[in-house]
Amino acid sequence: MRVTTKGQVTIPQHIREKLGITPAAEVEFVEEKDRIYLVKGKEENIKTRKFRGLRGIANVKMTTDEIMALTRGDK
Repeated sequence: MRVTTKGQVTIPQHIREKLGITPAAEVEFVEEKDRIYLVKGKEENIKTRKFRGLRGIANVKMTTDEIMALTRGDK
């Protein structure tokens, strides 16, 4: 296995399947003595991961009833 100029390696498919590592999954490298271990990180729900960066940035000053009226087309 080779390391690219960017420091990247490809995790073999059979290892990804065995550990359940999917695209965008978090992994960690753990160092013990003279060895490095690849450890699957905590798994997040795909919906949570997609919207993580958007949390707390909404600035709408509407009540829930006002928002529901807009989505229903009420006037």
